[in-house]
Amino acid sequence: MEKLKILTLGAGAIGTYIGGSLALAGNRVVFVEQAQAAEELAGRGLRLDLTISRGEVVTIRDSSLSFTSSIEQALDQGPFDVAIYALKSYDTAAALDAIRPFATQLPPFLCLSNGVDNEGSLASVLGVQKVIAGTVTSSVGRRGVGDIVLERERGVGLADGHPLSLLSAEALRAAGLKTGLFQHPDDMKWSKMLTNLPANATSAILDMTAADVFAHAGLFRLEMRILRETLAVMRAYHLHTVNLPGVPVQALGLGTRLPEFLARPLMLKAVGGGRGDKMPSFHIDLHSGRGRSEVEWLNGAVARYGMRAGVATPVNQMLYVTLLALTSGKIPLAEFDHQPVKLLSLLSTQGQKETTRDLK
Repeated sequence: MEKLKILTLGAGAIGTYIGGSLALAGNRVVFVEQAQAAEELAGRGLRLDLTISRGEVVTIRDSSLSFTSSIEQALDQGPFDVAIYALKSYDTAAALDAIRPFATQLPPFLCLSNGVDNEGSLASVLGVQKVIAGTVTSSVGRRGVGDIVLERERGVGLADGHPLSLLSAEALRAAGLKTGLFQHPDDMKWSKMLTNLPANATSAILDMTAADVFAHAGLFRLEMRILRETLAVMRAYHLHTVNLPGVPVQALGLGTRLPEFLARPLMLKAVGGGRGDKMPSFHIDLHSGRGRSEVEWLNGAVARYGMRAGVATPVNQMLYVTLLALTSGKIPLAEFDHQPVKLLSLLSTQGQKETTRDLK
């Protein structure tokens, strides 16, 4: 198939994995990174540990790749067929400022970021026709800038219907990435968010692994309420759960309706067992001391959309507010450290109907 010229914003975990995989397949990929990182990457290239998918660790430092420190510099190497956008949601505002002066010169963006608001933010600058919703379900760890390890191979989802959707999907498949096309992008993005929520905020706040969170009876019920609230918000907006590449999301939704004695071992295996001792993204961000968290775009988004639709989301709201306070330093990190009962008590102190006793 025809090779593409691709602009990639950032050499984080997903950007490196997707952009690097496309480069390995013979596409031309230009990365935009911070000046110091761009200089470092220009010297050593990208490092992709693809042991679980290809049985090898690959270093890419050939003519298929180049690294720049600004969009303006990158455009000198254009024109581009498509751009890969996989930044953290808290970086979107700054990215929009960088993108805005060059909006007419930039190609359509394939947005792979978590959350449900980034596509709209990009469209406000680029225009609706220049944004393709997407999601990555594979688990990718970041060892450093441009240095990743594929931890669990699942795939990529793209919104169907855009003129570049099929071409992008074919390029990703040719790069060895399992890729599905989805007719309803909002269903796809909310279904992915549903998978991001379990044992994420709770793990960060309590400094407990996902397995430990799901092993605690009260926390397990809390996690089920997170999912039920999110599903209720989705219903209010006429959204549906859809299975994503390698992820049976509909089964996750079904698990919230099962009796606890059936749901708990299934959810423990699906979420707690799947993550094992690896800490989720909220925990990594919180304990890195960087002072930023995507909770505003995940649990916070559930709470905001729920408020607009008149759907109560007390658990998502409580976790959002608490983790944000920890992130900003308003609450010390040790406040809830391995203290699930103290976290659960917040629901009663905030006047919720379900008592702490019922959760313990």
